Amino acid sequence: MIFYWTDTLFFILLLMLAASVIRTRSKEHLRRPWRKVARSKSAMVSLTVLIFYFGFAILDSIHFHPTESQAGEGSFKTEAISLLDWWANPLRQRTEKTYSAPFASYGFARETVIGEDGVSRRSYPRLLYGGAHLADPEHGKFLDILQTGFKGFRDGFFAWLVLAALLTLITSKSSNLQFVPYATEIVKGRTEIPWRAILITLLFLLLASFGLGELSLKYHVFGTDKVGEDVFFQSLKSIRTGLLIGTLTTFITLPLALALGILAGYFRGWVDDIIQYIYTTLNSIPGVLLIAASMLLMQAYMARHEDEFASLALRADFRLLFLCLILGLTSWTGLCRLLRAETLKLREMEYVQAARALGVHQSTILLRHIMPNVFHLVLISVALDFSSLVLAEAVLSYVNIGVDPTTESWGNMINSARLEMAREPVVWWSLSAAFVFMFALVLAANLFADAVRDAFDPRRAE
Repeated sequence: MIFYWTDTLFFILLLMLAASVIRTRSKEHLRRPWRKVARSKSAMVSLTVLIFYFGFAILDSIHFHPTESQAGEGSFKTEAISLLDWWANPLRQRTEKTYSAPFASYGFARETVIGEDGVSRRSYPRLLYGGAHLADPEHGKFLDILQTGFKGFRDGFFAWLVLAALLTLITSKSSNLQFVPYATEIVKGRTEIPWRAILITLLFLLLASFGLGELSLKYHVFGTDKVGEDVFFQSLKSIRTGLLIGTLTTFITLPLALALGILAGYFRGWVDDIIQYIYTTLNSIPGVLLIAASMLLMQAYMARHEDEFASLALRADFRLLFLCLILGLTSWTGLCRLLRAETLKLREMEYVQAARALGVHQSTILLRHIMPNVFHLVLISVALDFSSLVLAEAVLSYVNIGVDPTTESWGNMINSARLEMAREPVVWWSLSAAFVFMFALVLAANLFADAVRDAFDPRRAE
C-alpha cells in the first residue's frame, strides 16, 4: 500500500474529526448545539450527501501497486492505482478514439470509413465500447438502456433496503425501542432525528449510483472527452481533488488563524501590532498573483530536483499539496481578524479577570477560557469557507495555476471544456458533468454550513 502526502494528511484529518466527535459526545455543552443540527432536515440530508462524497474520496485515497491484470492496458506496472481505479476498471480502461456523446454508439465526428465493399465513405464510426454489444443501435438502444437502468435501480433498491434495516435496527437499540414500532415512527416522520429524510436521500443516491454504474458498463453515460476518456470516471476521480482542496486547506488555515488571532486579541500591544501588520500586508497583495507566483516557484523547484519527482503521480501530488498550502496561507486572515475581535471582548469578561487576579498562568487562561469560547466561530467559518475553497480550485485551474493537468479535477474539466464549447456542434457534456457534481457538493456544504451557523450562533440559541 502506498500513501502520498495528500493521502496521509487526509487520513490524519479524518482521525482528528473522529476524535472530535468522540470528545463532543462526552461534553453536554458541546452536544447541545449538535443536537440542534441533527434535528434539522436540511442539515442531515446535506450531511448524507457529504458522507457519500467522502466515501468516494476515501476510496480514491488508498493507493497500491496493482498486478498486471489490475493495471489494465496502457498502464505501467509501477504506476500506483487507487481502490476507486480498481473498482472502476471498466470505466478507466475503455477508452475511445475521441469525442462521443452521452449514451452514444457512434463517434461524434465524421471519419473516412472503409465499408465491407471496399469503398471509403465519410460517416460516423462505431465506438469500440459504447453500445458495442448492440447489433442494431438505431432500434434496440432505447429499450436496452431502460432494461439496464432498471436492473441497476433494482440492485440499488435492495441495497437500500439492507442499509435501511441496519440503520433502523441500530437506532432502535440505542433508543431502547422495538424494531417495528420504531420503524413505524420513522415512516411517519416522528423521530427526533429526521431519519425519514435521511433514508429518502440515501435511496435516491443509491438508485442513481447503481443505475449509472450498471449503465456505464455498456455505455459512456456522460460521453467521452477529446482523448476518448470516460467523462463519468473523470467526474468521480475529481471528487477527491475537490474535497482535498477544501479539507487540507482548512487543516493549514486553522492553526495560523487560531493561534495568531487569540494572541493578538489577548496580549494586545506590540504582539497585536505585529500580527495586524502581517495580515494587513498579506491582504494588500492580490491573492491570484501571490498564488501564481508561488506555483511558478514550485515548478522551478521541481525542475531543479527531478530525481525527487520521478513519477507523474508524485509531481501531481506535490503540486496539489503545495496548492493547498498556498491557499491556506492566503485565506487565514479573515478568520484571524474575527478571532482577534472576539478575544478582545472575552479578555475583559469577569471570569477571565478573576483567573488573572488569582494568578492563573497565561497559557492556561488561553486554553481553558479563551479558546473554548471562540471555537464556535471556528466551526462556522470552516463550514462556510469549505464550499468557497472547492470553487477556488475550479477558478485557479481555469487560469492554469491550479492542480497539475494530469490530476483529475472539476477545474481541469471546465478548463478543457472552454475550447469544446466553441466547436460546432457543441461538446457540452464535460462542462455539464463537472457542473452537476460540483453543484451537488457545494449546495450540500452550504446548507450544512447554514445549519451549523444557526446552531452555534449564541444570538440564535434557544
